[in-house]
Amino acid sequence: MRSARYTDNVFINCPFDLMYKPLFDAMVFTVHDCGFIARCALEEEDASQVRIDKIYNIIADCRYGIHDISRTELDENSGFPRFNMPLEFGVFLGAKKFGIAEQKRKKCLVLDKEPYRYQQFISDIAGQDLQAHNNHVETIVRVVRNWLRTASGRRTIPGGSTIWRHYQEFLRALPRTAERFQLEVEDMIFNDYTLVLEEWLKTSDDESIEA
Repeated sequence: MRSARYTDNVFINCPFDLMYKPLFDAMVFTVHDCGFIARCALEEEDASQVRIDKIYNIIADCRYGIHDISRTELDENSGFPRFNMPLEFGVFLGAKKFGIAEQKRKKCLVLDKEPYRYQQFISDIAGQDLQAHNNHVETIVRVVRNWLRTASGRRTIPGGSTIWRHYQEFLRALPRTAERFQLEVEDMIFNDYTLVLEEWLKTSDDESIEA
């Protein structure tokens, strides 16, 4: 059974390592600044539940999905590529294809670091409108914003330049905002980050209204 926030939830399927973190943090901020809610596997830490079941549940609860398939490099330890992102992308597409009516209304954005690179390793998605971010933080902010504006049709979403400016302001205020919750920036997990982000957005909105 989906939550009441189904049409606001955005499933984020991307790498979670330190190299990708600047892109991930900017993506999560953009989703929330556009008025949506970022969801991902990092929000669940129930060791009694199988990981793929967590993914199923989160995907079922999200109308929108952002899938970054750029991580194709071989893992230094195993010598194999990581296939979690293509797997979760496939689950999302399966839910859209075979799910009940509300699941068939799912929409997704597919990201890669370079245009057309995906054709070399996942050619079955030819025809999808992929977007390239070139590992550039400002680019990913604008791409995610533009897609959410188009996919949702919402007219209340700020422009890309405005969201980028908001993100710079948020980063400057992040240590101070985190302190309100007795958190250190370098120690924050995903749920801490979204908590602090939502607090900053609320405070920022309140200040703009007073002004």
